[in-house]
Amino acid sequence: MFDYQLKRFINIFLIKRITRVVLLMVLCIGIIACQKQEMRHRADAIMDRSQIPVLEGNEVTTLISDSGITRYRITTKKWLVFDKADTPYWEFPEGIYLEKFNMDLEADATVEADYAYYNEPAQRWTLQGNVQAINLEGERFETPLLYWDQKSGSVYSDSSIVITRETSIIQGVGFQSNQEMTKYTILRPTGVFPIKE
Repeated sequence: MFDYQLKRFINIFLIKRITRVVLLMVLCIGIIACQKQEMRHRADAIMDRSQIPVLEGNEVTTLISDSGITRYRITTKKWLVFDKADTPYWEFPEGIYLEKFNMDLEADATVEADYAYYNEPAQRWTLQGNVQAINLEGERFETPLLYWDQKSGSVYSDSSIVITRETSIIQGVGFQSNQEMTKYTILRPTGVFPIKE
């Protein structure tokens, strides 16, 4: 009888011990596997910083001043800044609305677009999709694509353009202008239509 109890005790002891060892091994393998996967994801995430925005702003409104005087207001749903890219840039994937203020802080010119891209070193804006601008004289410019080169002080496009003036509508393809959009040339005019009052 003692022999039977001893064998039973040894079997139970061995089963418990083996079960504990197996559970401990499974737990260790699981922890190591999770750590390796987590570390791999971290390494992948920071390998190419040029593809990650250093700043992401949502529902942003900001003022830009010159010599202490507010000159512009930018409003956008999403603003991404990629300063680690080969050519640093800002991106406005959900559109942009820009107002230019006069000395009395009244908006005297506006520009809006469905998408905007700003090349920081070149100081060049690319505006795409339903671009609409109103200049200081109240003329409305509509085009699918517009470039604004701040260094040269020029605005231009090679796309279709419609300019609505007080007395006429001018249509064409391609134009060049000063950055105030008050002195402009349509490269290939397709029509001038008077507005009937």
